[in-house]
Amino acid sequence: MSNDWHIATSSSEIPSPALLIYPDRIEENINRMIAMAGSAERLRPHVKTHKLAEIVKLQLKAGINKFKCATIAEAEMLAQAGAKDILVATQLVGPNTDRIAKLANWYRDIRFSTITDDAEAVGNLARVAQINNINIPVLLDIDIGMGRTGIKPGPAAITLYKLINQLPGVEPIGLHVYDGHLHNNNPSERLTKWQTIMNELRELQNNIDSTGLLVQSIVGGGTPTFPFHAMHTSHECSPGTTLLWDFGYAENFTDLKFLHAALLLSRVISKPSNNRITLDLGHKGVAAENPHPRVNFLGLNDAEAILHSEEHLTLQTPQAENYQVGDVLYGIPRHICPTVALYDRTYVIRNGKLVGQWQITARARKLTY
Repeated sequence: MSNDWHIATSSSEIPSPALLIYPDRIEENINRMIAMAGSAERLRPHVKTHKLAEIVKLQLKAGINKFKCATIAEAEMLAQAGAKDILVATQLVGPNTDRIAKLANWYRDIRFSTITDDAEAVGNLARVAQINNINIPVLLDIDIGMGRTGIKPGPAAITLYKLINQLPGVEPIGLHVYDGHLHNNNPSERLTKWQTIMNELRELQNNIDSTGLLVQSIVGGGTPTFPFHAMHTSHECSPGTTLLWDFGYAENFTDLKFLHAALLLSRVISKPSNNRITLDLGHKGVAAENPHPRVNFLGLNDAEAILHSEEHLTLQTPQAENYQVGDVLYGIPRHICPTVALYDRTYVIRNGKLVGQWQITARARKLTY
């Protein structure tokens, strides 16, 4: 693909700041995901990165039928887009328990599942499922070192798996593991650490199987460990960032070859000095939880962020004299996932032309249910 793939000839029609999506590059990333996994059947991509029904439909067209999400709104978006197997990979508590039951009751032809690491939480889920006359498959969430959610592999995990089996309204179908703490830049070091924790997981699986209960499936990994789960296990693989990519992952994981398929369009709104330009890309236009650089501007690699506030980003660069107020810049965000959530729509670019807009439906906390 050409070096000017990102340029939108119709940029004058796009207000800034804006999120641009390039479907041709997304389709190529989908093909690479399938090739890495060996088949579309092995994939359960996470939608939290893009939150877009149109991207779900591109994956469905490619033969991917299972999906993973983090919120009830994302689950409803998936259902509306035509997905038939949806895993909500967040333990559901409070009103969210009722919401998933209502969603599953409305979409009876869709398989909704979720995760748990707590007896009381899964007990409440089972109670609500019974009231709604539905059955909800549940994966036991295992903490294999990240320390964010999940139960440690061991006797307590087996006990909880048995409890899920005893509760009417829910059924244990396997294990969920997220190894998001494995961020080694060196792929061989990352693999070595991953293999160690996989040994613990296999031991747990064998111990559960020995009780007479089945671990039907294991949903594992995020993007950095996607190739390991794909190559060395039969797990369902759950990459998400691979669809849009960002410069944070591209910089840290050079072994993963995906295309940037989402960019930010911003404009110069002021030139406060000879070596500075100020853009309309503040905290409300790009994820700001990371240190600078938060955006890699194409063609402006020497730019240094000096000031960043709600609506402004001031850059210092020797190239400032080459820019005029109103000029367009294209940037790759360091972290695409929270950046997408800042926008209510994306502008769709094919062959350099603006061809439409996609509503980022699931950025909302609630749709219908």
